[in-house]
Amino acid sequence: MSRRPQQLAAVLGRVQESLAPPDLLAAVQRHWREAAGEQIAEEAWPDAERDGRVTIRCRSAVWAAELTMLESALLEQLNERLPRERQARSLKFTTASSGARFRKRTG
Repeated sequence: MSRRPQQLAAVLGRVQESLAPPDLLAAVQRHWREAAGEQIAEEAWPDAERDGRVTIRCRSAVWAAELTMLESALLEQLNERLPRERQARSLKFTTASSGARFRKRTG
């Protein structure tokens, strides 16, 4: 029986899923850029989680306020990509402290 070639991204995605820590924050971080979009992902990043509530650190208060208004849509888009057993209950948008360097993530 011969195997058909597969897309490298699909294969790596399955490997990453199997190696990833089994917690909600890790799953949210893995899918954030795709769920939120490039522009939002450049300005805000999932930083913490407690009892299903994911804290998103934003580069500025303006971004935190804007994303708070978009919480429902972002939560829905995110949960569509998360396994059923790892669903976020809510998102909380805060401003990264001025002393802390904002984490710019790629991928």
